[in-house]
Amino acid sequence: MGLSFLRRQISMNPFPDSANRVWVSAAALKSNYRLMRSVLPPATPLLAMVKADAYGHGMVAAAGAFAEAGCRHFGVAELPEAVRLREYLYAAGIDAEILVMAGLLPGQEEYFPRYGLSAAVFSLDSARLLSAAGAAAGRRVLVHIKVDCGMTRLGIMPEETLAFTEAIEQLSGIELAGIFAHFPEADSPEKPSNRQVRDNFAVASAAFTTVLSAAKGLPPRHHLANSAGILNQRMAHFDMARSGIALYGYAPDGIPAHAVAGGEALQPAMRFVSRVLQVKDVAAGCGVSYGHTFVTARPSRLAVLPVGYEDGYQRALSNKASVLIHGRRAPIVGRICMNLCLADVTEIAAVATGDEVVLLGCQGDECVSADELAALAGTISYELLCMIGNNNQREMVA
Repeated sequence: MGLSFLRRQISMNPFPDSANRVWVSAAALKSNYRLMRSVLPPATPLLAMVKADAYGHGMVAAAGAFAEAGCRHFGVAELPEAVRLREYLYAAGIDAEILVMAGLLPGQEEYFPRYGLSAAVFSLDSARLLSAAGAAAGRRVLVHIKVDCGMTRLGIMPEETLAFTEAIEQLSGIELAGIFAHFPEADSPEKPSNRQVRDNFAVASAAFTTVLSAAKGLPPRHHLANSAGILNQRMAHFDMARSGIALYGYAPDGIPAHAVAGGEALQPAMRFVSRVLQVKDVAAGCGVSYGHTFVTARPSRLAVLPVGYEDGYQRALSNKASVLIHGRRAPIVGRICMNLCLADVTEIAAVATGDEVVLLGCQGDECVSADELAALAGTISYELLCMIGNNNQREMVA
C-alpha cells in the first residue's frame, strides 16, 4: 500500500469519532448565567469565569453562550487563554472585557495592549511593565488591583492599598479599572472568615476609591463575590461579581440542594457518554480487572466499557461509581484501567454491544452528577469536570 494511496484515503474520509463523548448544553449555560445574574442588583455586572477551558466545558463555546445571555466581562487565568478568547470574540463581533486573573510574567506585557486585555496587578514591577507596553502601543492597559483579604494567595495586603493605588495612578500607560479579592470560605456561610474578608475588602476598596475619586471622579469596579459569595454573601456583591462553578450547574459546596439561584435550580451543562464494547458472562468467584479487587459473588454479566482514567474517569471511582445503561444504574466493578472499565449489568436485561452508557448526566429518570462522582473520588466537582471535559471529544449542543 503506497503512501500516496493512504494520503488520498485520509483526505476522502472524515476523522472517526471516539466512543467517549462529552456533550455540553448551551441552553443550560445560558440559563445558569441568567439565574446567577438575577441574584445580583440590576446594575451589577456578572463576570463569567471561563478559565481552565471553562471548567472543561470548552472556553470559546461557553463564552459564546454566556455572551448570548448578555455577558460582557470574562475571567481567565493565563494570558494564552485570554488571547485565544479575544480572537474568538473579535471574530464574533463581541466587545467584552477579558481579565487575566493571574497577571503576567516579564515578556508578556506587550500582548495586553495589543489584544485589549485587562490584567490583575499585585506588584509595581508588573504595573510598570504594562505601563511601558501601553505607552509604546498608544493604548492604556486596564488593570485590576488584586488584594489578599484572607485567601493568602496572590495580592497586596489591604493596608498597602492606598500607597499601591497612588503609585499606579502615576503610571501613564495603564488605567485603574478595578480592585478585587477572593473569598476562601464563602461556600460555608457560617464561617467567621467571611465577614472578616468582606471587612478587609471594604477597607481596601475605600482607600482605592479615595485615590480614584481625587483623580477622576469615576470609581471603577470593586468585586469580591465568587459563585458562593453571590449565593451566600449578599453583603459582598459590591458593584461586580464573578461566577465560575455555578455557571456550569453546580453548587460551590458540592451539595445539590444548594444549586439554586433566583429561586430556580441550576442546570448541569455537561453529559459524558460512552458505549458498551463487549458483554460477557462470568462464573461466581471470578476476579475482575487488575488486582482482582472485585470478585463476583454470583454468576454475572459484565459490560466492558472503552473508558478509563486517561479519559478523566478517575481510578479512585473503582468499585464505587455507577453508570447508566437502559436508564438503570450499573455498578463499576474492579479497578478502572487506563482505557477500560467494567460495569455489572446482571440485573439489566438485553444489554448489547453499542448501547449508550452515561457516566455523567441523565438517562431516563436516573442521573449521575459531578457532585456524586467527586464525593466518591474524594475530590470536588471543579476538578472532576475539568478532567473529563479536557480529555474527551466535546461538542456544544443547543
